[in-house]
Amino acid sequence: MQIYKFGGASVRNTKTISSLKNIISQNNGELIVVVSAMGKTTQQLEILLNKYLKAWFNIQENFTSVPKVQRDKLNASIENWNHNNKEALDEYTNIKNYHYQIVNEIIKENISLNKIGELFNELEKCLEQEPSYNYDYEYDRIVSYGELVSTRIINAFLIEQGFNSKWIDIRKGIKTGNFYRDAQVNWELTEQFCQRLFTFEKEKLYITQGFIGSTVNNHTTTLGREGSDFSAAILAYTLKAENVTIWKDVDGVYNGDPKIFKEVELLEKISYQEAIEQTYYGAKVIHPKTIKPLQNKKIPLYVKSFETPESPGTLIHSYEKWNRGSITKDVIPVFISKNNQVLIRVIPFDYSFIAEENLSKIFSLFAKYRIRVNLMQNTAISFSASFDHDVVKIPPFLEELKAEFECEFNFGYELLTVRHFDDIVISEIIGNREIVIEEKNSTTARFLLK
Repeated sequence: MQIYKFGGASVRNTKTISSLKNIISQNNGELIVVVSAMGKTTQQLEILLNKYLKAWFNIQENFTSVPKVQRDKLNASIENWNHNNKEALDEYTNIKNYHYQIVNEIIKENISLNKIGELFNELEKCLEQEPSYNYDYEYDRIVSYGELVSTRIINAFLIEQGFNSKWIDIRKGIKTGNFYRDAQVNWELTEQFCQRLFTFEKEKLYITQGFIGSTVNNHTTTLGREGSDFSAAILAYTLKAENVTIWKDVDGVYNGDPKIFKEVELLEKISYQEAIEQTYYGAKVIHPKTIKPLQNKKIPLYVKSFETPESPGTLIHSYEKWNRGSITKDVIPVFISKNNQVLIRVIPFDYSFIAEENLSKIFSLFAKYRIRVNLMQNTAISFSASFDHDVVKIPPFLEELKAEFECEFNFGYELLTVRHFDDIVISEIIGNREIVIEEKNSTTARFLLK
């Protein structure tokens, strides 16, 4: 049994969906296809979510920019929604029209069309319900419809094309805790439920969603942004798949983002360890949590192009040469860039040392608001850290932090990571740019750049 995962770019229009069909048709064995939301639907649903909350809470600013204390004093009401809902409903209509344009182009007659309509009706009814004050909960409730709709459309199309495929609601299989927007998998329950769902007794082909799961109380959760890769790995682990293939709009994994770096090279084979390191530091081709479940059961991962499926792509498996940490003919430098970084500098009010007690307070707040530190540095009386900008998490985080410490806070930095570096490589890639924070070990150099 194999797992295929198709991202949003691979189901964004009729042409790419035809490529998906052709790729699936070449597989005659047992297959589970994990599909993301179509095109940029996730981003559109995020916009819809904020317009929905803005209308209900009757505020002029974006919902995410309102400090938590002020936000909690606002009262939602149906009168607010009825008066302010135009922008939200317009966004909903745009999302619905985009999907039905694809539906009208690829599906002629199919009873599954009713299922697509039911999902949009559910989403519209969600918008008419008073939201909770938990942004993360509302995010998972609304944004998850992208995957549900896309898989209904793909399954209806494949059935009409003669495939004996079955649609599965993955929320019945992947069970998580209630950490919304970044839910942690309950592996024991997930293995039990997935093995009941994917039996291959009557069908050889299943279509299901990436990115989403549910709590034991059946509240929808998501696995973190771009989490569909992780969904494929979860299924591979729990169902003992032969391999996983991630189909993307690039030829495989490169040693740098072709949109950012010049003269990049395709990495035909890399180790699990190297892939984990690259994704941890911000490489975007694969979701960071994807590799570990596959490594635990030695399941190969292929990253290939849906535009040129005959190309070999990249194979991620066990390759010790990638673990030596030096530049050789087979191990080349890898460049990873993360933009939109925030830099914060924290100083105790009494200028006492940044020791265990103060660090404990600081990191407890990072943990509370689930803000991952990308790079950090401390002196005797100050602590500096960079992390991804997040309009939801940062305002309340800063509010609490400023109650305990003096804080300097700035935006607009780039975090550059170079794996398997030497001095010449570093000099060429950084040039004359200002280095704000620098960190090096035997295999990796990291720089926060202004």
